[in-house]
Amino acid sequence: MKSSSKGFTMVELMVVVLIVGILAAVAVPLMSGRIDSSKWSEAKAAMGTIAGALRSYAAEKGSFASAPSLSEIGISNNELDGTYFSHEAYAITSASASNGQVSFVITCTAGNSTRSGKPSSPASMTLTSNAANNYVATFAEASGS
Repeated sequence: MKSSSKGFTMVELMVVVLIVGILAAVAVPLMSGRIDSSKWSEAKAAMGTIAGALRSYAAEKGSFASAPSLSEIGISNNELDGTYFSHEAYAITSASASNGQVSFVITCTAGNSTRSGKPSSPASMTLTSNAANNYVATFAEASGS
């Protein structure tokens, strides 16, 4: 009499569970980095709004040597409040305009946001436009606080 049992052995099932565990251990850190990156897109959009307002401010004033406040360039606090970043996270670190060229550094620090779910990495991001980068707005990440 021939015994024909169908199914998987316990060893085969354990190998499958092990492989799935290894794949999950690799995928979770990759996904958390992607999630933080997508959260930062909110801050990048807000910093772009601030940059546009600085350019408009420069067009109105002609030239200025010190960084104006957000309210001076026509941005109210609630305009910057988003899902992951509150208005407290944004700062115009430096700004000036002369001869039609606007230089600025806008900083967003995740730790200053009062929102839950803010990204953990990088700690902050800057948007810079100056002579060194031919007045092209450029984003840069900073891992330290």
